[in-house]
Formats: sequence, C-alpha cells, structure tokens
Amino acid sequence: MAPAQVEETPSKTVQELPKNYIYKGGDAGTLGASLPYIDIPTIDFSLLSSPTSGKQELEKLCSALTSWGCVQIINHGIDPAFMDKVDEVGKQFFGLPLEEKKKYARENGGYEGYSNHIIDSKDQAFDWIDRLYLVTKPEDKRQLKLWPENPESFREILHEYTSKIEKLNEMLLKAIARALTLEENCFLDMYGEDASMLSIFNLYPPCPRPDLAIGLKPHADASVFTYLMQDKEVEGLQFQKDDQWYKVPVIPGAFVINVGDQIEIMSNGIFKSPIHRVVTNTEKGRMSLVMFCFPNPNKEIEPVKGLVTETRPRLYKTMKDYTSILVENYQKGRRPIEAAKI
Repeated sequence: MAPAQVEETPSKTVQELPKNYIYKGGDAGTLGASLPYIDIPTIDFSLLSSPTSGKQELEKLCSALTSWGCVQIINHGIDPAFMDKVDEVGKQFFGLPLEEKKKYARENGGYEGYSNHIIDSKDQAFDWIDRLYLVTKPEDKRQLKLWPENPESFREILHEYTSKIEKLNEMLLKAIARALTLEENCFLDMYGEDASMLSIFNLYPPCPRPDLAIGLKPHADASVFTYLMQDKEVEGLQFQKDDQWYKVPVIPGAFVINVGDQIEIMSNGIFKSPIHRVVTNTEKGRMSLVMFCFPNPNKEIEPVKGLVTETRPRLYKTMKDYTSILVENYQKGRRPIEAAKI
C-alpha cells in the first residue's frame, strides 16, 4: 500500500492562511475568544488507596468525572525525569527533516504513522497539526516499520511509557469502582485482558491566524480513558460544558485524564465523555502525547450491573468493538455514543 501524501503544516510565516485550513465549525466564533479556566480538582493519585485520605480523594475524583468528565492527576508514580525523556523523543522526531519523517508516513486508507490533516470528508477543514499515530498494544499489532528509529531511543521509551500508562489505567479503573462503592474489579474485568492502546504524538505549530484555524476539531474519545501528557509550557486544550468552552491550565508533571465513550457506557452514564478541542497560538508550537486505552474488541461492554437500578434504569446497549462504529457515525454528523443509547 502506498504512503499517503504528507506535507508539514504551514509555518506561521505564511502571509495568508490557506483556505483549506479555515475552520467553519459551529464553534469557530470562539477560537480567538478569552475563555475561563476549567474548574476541576487536581487529584493526588497516591492518596487514592490511603486509609486516611483515600475516601476524600475518591470523592473528589468521582465528582470531577461526573460533572466534567475530566481531571488532572499528580503523584501518579511516573517519574518526571522519564516524562521529560518521552517529551524529548517526540520533539526530536518532529524536528527531523520532512524527508526523514516521511519514512514513517501513514499508508493510504490507514491511520498509523506520520501524517497531518486526516479528515473524514472533503468538506472538512484541515487541522493545524502534525501527528505520529502508533498502536502500542497488543504488542503483536505494532507496525514497527512506522515506529521511528531516529531518535534511537524512541522505540524503547515508547514501549516503557505504554507499560506505565497500562498500570496507571488499571489503578484508575479500580479507583472509580471503589468511588462508586462497587466491587473493585468490575470495570477492569469488563475492560479485559489483551486490551488495546494507541498513542498519538501531536505537534501544533505556531499559527498566523488562531482565530481562523483549529488545532484539533471538537470531538469526544471512543476510549475507556484517555491520558494526555501536555506541553510543559503551552496551553491549548479546551473542554466544553453547557455550551461554554473552558481552558485547561498546564500543571507540570500532571496528566490530564478524560472519560471516553466506553466508560460512559460502563458507568451507565454517571461519567460523561466530554467534548474537547485544541486551539493554536501565534507565538509557540505545542507538543503533546495522548494515550488511548480501549477494551479488548472481542469483549462485550455494557453498564455495570451495580449501576442499573429502578431509579436509574439501563441507558446503553451491550456493545462489542465500539470503535468500529466511529467513522460511520461521524460521517453522519453524530456522536457514536448516540448509537449506543437505548
């Protein structure tokens, strides 16, 4: 299969924004607006199992995921020095000459590899983004030909990072069960072994017209949970609640975690998968790394039995391989989660 055509996103030095980057979505008028910061707690992950402070921290976690669908966590057990290494190999890759990066270009019809502006229809504007999209689990599904060998440590570091996020995700699935006073492994058992993980390194170059171009269009995630390592200096992520957009502050060493559609289904709608987007700026590029955790596609997911009651009836169907319905629904202009509702 031939590689897709890849060109770097134009730099901020362009005099006029190319027409195919002018975003015309319903939220376009808010791109350059001054917005408030999101009001979510920062969770001390190390306290979630504490016999003294655990209950209070679990309540904060549950409240944030119920009201906002997202949270920032600190003291998560991943060494900040290692996070710096992950950040550095991503920046080194994006800093390579275009011809070198093209060695890892995604193939036509595929998603994995180096690319920009993947769109679902010809009517969509391009996102102001370069990205490297890699399946990291199961390991036998890795397309190593698309994993950069430059920088030399890239593969080893991404492998180690995947293992660390996998453990963090298991701990979070157990924590939310305890927060809802359910059996600790109820979400984890449904998530299943041989689950899938996908990493995307995102580079948002400086943009001459942040009021016209968008870094990443509004969307919700199809994952169970999504783990974002933000740029250490540059903001850009925004969440929507009640038709208002909110900025997410940068907290060095923290992860931004958001609910995905599949945990919304498992929690019977207690946790909501939030709409979010990324905006650009004129001065500085922004790099982030997002890791999506998906259940084993052969496992059925459905609302956990303890969360279906007479006062809270079942709201979602039993689903298998949820990600397979993504493109079909997005092309119809609707969220895939709508297809899962009873």
